[in-house]
Order: sequence, then structure tokens, then C-alpha cells
Amino acid sequence: MIDAIKNISSLSAVRGLGSITTDQSSSSSNSLASTLGSTIGNVTGTSFASVMSNVAKDTVNTLKEAENASFAGIKGTMSTREVVDKVMQADQTLQTAIALRDKVVSAFLDITKMQI
Repeated sequence: MIDAIKNISSLSAVRGLGSITTDQSSSSSNSLASTLGSTIGNVTGTSFASVMSNVAKDTVNTLKEAENASFAGIKGTMSTREVVDKVMQADQTLQTAIALRDKVVSAFLDITKMQI
């Protein structure tokens, strides 16, 4: 799940700047400004809702994999090391989801406290 969060490039307003060279002799501030302006104007990506939906689906899938691994460990068809790895990954995913939820709730509360 953390990999899914790290790969969210559609939320960045400066997406596509990787093609800009950092060599001082080949780039000027005018070309950087024009490239940045055209990049921000042309950002077309997935919506925030679809990104959050994908993160939630990945979280659920990771938790299901850990549950299946624990059952396989009880049956003896999976090694203890593999079961522990899956459960630890699920724990990390759950902690990330909880932190993300807390941030969203905090942002919502901040917005509702704003004066109009």
C-alpha cells in the first residue's frame, strides 16, 4: 500500500518535470517557467476519489492475503517466516491506513472550522 501511495503522481502539480535538464548551460529560467506553466495547465490524471479507492482496495487485499497466510500457516502449507512476513506487511498497511484516515478527518475538521 505504501508503494501505491508513493506512486501517486497525478496529485502533483509539477508532474512531467523529469524531462527538464538540470544542466545550467542548457536551460534558462524562462524555459523552465514556460514548461512549468504548460505542465500545470495540462495536468490530466485520475481523480482524488479514484486514488483513495485504489488505496482502500489495496489495503483490503493485503489484509485478506495476511488472513489467508495465517490459515495456511495453521494448516502447515506455508512456512512460519512467510506467515510472519504477510502479517507484518498487513500490520504496516493497517497503520498507514489509520494514519491516512486521521489526516483526512483532521483536514475535514479544519475545513469545517473555517469562517466563510
